[in-house]
Amino acid sequence: MFRMWGKLWKDNHLLKDTVVENGQKDSRTHKVFQALEEICYEFDLGKPIWLSSNVSEFQRHSKTRFRKDSFIEEVPFDYLEIQVLEEDD
Repeated sequence: MFRMWGKLWKDNHLLKDTVVENGQKDSRTHKVFQALEEICYEFDLGKPIWLSSNVSEFQRHSKTRFRKDSFIEEVPFDYLEIQVLEEDD
């Protein structure tokens, strides 16, 4: 089972969070993008742009933060954090 946690933060306070699960046989990359899409849908957000800093941070720690500069529209929070909680072996 693949599980990803999405969290919205503002002024060091957690505004919203959700966990997305994916049990399909697919590549890790595809699962990450699907989970991010579901998180953004649930939070009513446009999909963020992956900057090189996001890619390298996610590759190292399975976690990254999308700040305001990753979104095209104005957002009412400081950042969206995604973190992989569980992956298939």
